[in-house]
Amino acid sequence: MPTHLQAVWLTIDNLLEADMVLADGSFVTVNAELNKDLFWAIRGGGGNYGIVTSFKFQAHPVKTVFGGPTLWPIEKTEEIMDWYHTFIHNAEDDLNGFIATLTIPGPPFPEHLHNKQFCGIVWCYTGDMNKAKEVFKPILEMNPLFEHVSEMPYPAIQTLFDGLFPSGLQWYWRADFFNELGPDVSKQHLIFGSSIPTPLSQMHLYPISGAASRIGAEDTPWAYRDTKYAGVIVGVDPDPANKGLITNWCKDYWEALHPYSSGGAYSNFMMDEGQERVKASYKHNYDRLSQIKRKFDPTNLFKINQNILPK
Repeated sequence: MPTHLQAVWLTIDNLLEADMVLADGSFVTVNAELNKDLFWAIRGGGGNYGIVTSFKFQAHPVKTVFGGPTLWPIEKTEEIMDWYHTFIHNAEDDLNGFIATLTIPGPPFPEHLHNKQFCGIVWCYTGDMNKAKEVFKPILEMNPLFEHVSEMPYPAIQTLFDGLFPSGLQWYWRADFFNELGPDVSKQHLIFGSSIPTPLSQMHLYPISGAASRIGAEDTPWAYRDTKYAGVIVGVDPDPANKGLITNWCKDYWEALHPYSSGGAYSNFMMDEGQERVKASYKHNYDRLSQIKRKFDPTNLFKINQNILPK
């Protein structure tokens, strides 16, 4: 989870080729030379254009990383967000970390943290391990109440929290892109982070910086290369009786923050929110996506998604 979005963006930006089945049943290969328009569309346009049966992408070698969670009392949310906004966007490309408001539900965290709210950051550093402690020095100087950062295999940091989220839970999602974490924004995070309704519900802000921010806004369908964060609020609970509780918290949190947003959202974080939200999330690239949709799926066979309508 710490690097989920980074991995998705790298796949989009470094996709070399894909084999697909189209709506009419035909098989095609797409790359920078073959079916260029379709190749452009599938690098961020979701499942609107066909079924990808295989793909190739440019991988980047990563073996050992340095990272893990740091936690501060929820009352420090405004202070930590102010520091984090400046720190993360001036950090080297090898360091990333998403910031969150969350409740610690239980093990593997120490018992004295259980069922308390925190502002947390989960870090991942992929650079020179000999420099890791120096890189983390300014982070630890912020005096987290709890920290568990260390050297570990890359797959370990990808699965740190899997045990907390077994299959079968109910989830409700809301999302937006953001450019800043100013006082008005961080105040709302403090308010709603202090009233998290169930132990697994939380908010994440994934920074958009480094390589992902250096791709052109028309080079792929993802149009928000210049924004600073992809935010997501999730209400999570195993009990259907809590459906309204987690849904209302998510909606209220989102509505309080939306006026400060960039207008669109990362589409994998969205529920069924209507065409205007889909259009907002692709911004100026929506018309081109719609035209390609008409060419390859004119009857909108592939519509169980954040749907791009044929134009």
